[in-house]
Amino acid sequence: MHHYTDETERLAQAVLRYARDRMRMDPPLDGPYAPEEIAARAGRTITEEGLGGEDALRLFTDVIAPGVVSSDHPRYLAFIPTAPTEASTLFDLVVGASSIYGGSWLEGSGAVFAENQALRWIADLAGFPPEAGGAFVQGGTLGNLSALVAARETARERRAAARRPPPARWIVAVTEETHSSVTGAARVMDVDVLAVPGDARGRLTAEALRATLGDVGPAVADGLFAIVATAGSTNLGIVDDIAGAAAVASEWGAWLHVDGAYGGAALAAPSVRHLFDGIERADSFIVDPHKWLFAPYDACSLVYRDPAIARTAHAQHAGYLDAVVHVDGEWNPADYAVHLTRRARGLPFWFSLAMHGTRAYADAIESTIALAREVADEIRRRPYVELVVEPELSVVAFRRPGWERADYERWSDRLLRSGVAFVMPTRHRGETITRFAIVSPRTTLADLTAILATMA
Repeated sequence: MHHYTDETERLAQAVLRYARDRMRMDPPLDGPYAPEEIAARAGRTITEEGLGGEDALRLFTDVIAPGVVSSDHPRYLAFIPTAPTEASTLFDLVVGASSIYGGSWLEGSGAVFAENQALRWIADLAGFPPEAGGAFVQGGTLGNLSALVAARETARERRAAARRPPPARWIVAVTEETHSSVTGAARVMDVDVLAVPGDARGRLTAEALRATLGDVGPAVADGLFAIVATAGSTNLGIVDDIAGAAAVASEWGAWLHVDGAYGGAALAAPSVRHLFDGIERADSFIVDPHKWLFAPYDACSLVYRDPAIARTAHAQHAGYLDAVVHVDGEWNPADYAVHLTRRARGLPFWFSLAMHGTRAYADAIESTIALAREVADEIRRRPYVELVVEPELSVVAFRRPGWERADYERWSDRLLRSGVAFVMPTRHRGETITRFAIVSPRTTLADLTAILATMA
């Protein structure tokens, strides 16, 4: 098992050939099996003697892979897709082959340095100070949880320093459009969620925050330790009033966290940069490069204004960790999130960014924003579909008047079964609608108009 043999060489060539061919092709959309179907087709995959490398790879290519929807397909428009560059995909092979441990400077200084270069670019886009920093974590869920843990720890320390007792319950302020991972994090942390009504576009505003805090009364509001603003909601792609949220956070002494898992990438796009005004005042924010920054799964960049605060909240201590304690000038990514062992998941993004340059990233993001505007115009021209809201970033939400959820589901299933597209219904304020989430520069207006035509 642990020797490079002739069989290993043959397998290596086959794997590299598959990876090369997969990147070259317009991948098939594919789709899910019924559980009994894949069980029958795959059979028993784990055996005492093993299948052998070539047979195991054949099982993957012929049976397993066709049961996976290709999230990098240009007509994968559901949820939030991915669109990794060929450079980032290739370098992901290098990271996997190199067994890089990315948790500490002691074991991975070169990798950590490179990751931090990519984090620095992201921090600069947000206008964060030179000392800002953080780590790449698994995804937005872990990024949001880690930021909120740091926020609560900060609130506890401030209260203790002021000799104030802890509140009856800690609370975090969100809206209906805040990502579900934030309410999930609240459950994990055993804190309460304060639901703030969004405006007509679903945005969190300063006025609504102040009114809601006033309505719940001082005893409840006293527990406010964090406000979460969304920089590009998953459902509609709308950016909250971040500047207003920052003002209220300052008034209440609360931590402002900005969830830009999807939309934060647009900080690099001059045409929409103004939508994010106020993010420079946040205490933390996240952006997922595996979404709209063209990296492979999985990578979320988590950045803190003051990383020392996060290190206090997250650094683990034990005898076996004495050798990797923080030293000035060194950086241990394990100290900045709810993790210890970590893959150097930011390296594929760093490599692509270093290879192509930041202007190429800005241009690619701008192209998808422009495409969203074009398809919105197409929707306005067609009598059988309607926009739900004007697109701000690259999510285009629309409805087919007269359709119920079952109609959308039948339509969505038909598109996927025929290999045309992956577009899913969603729910907005009690109504079933659908949406195009556009992140791939390979997606075309012809792709989107052909999908719209199937609703006629």
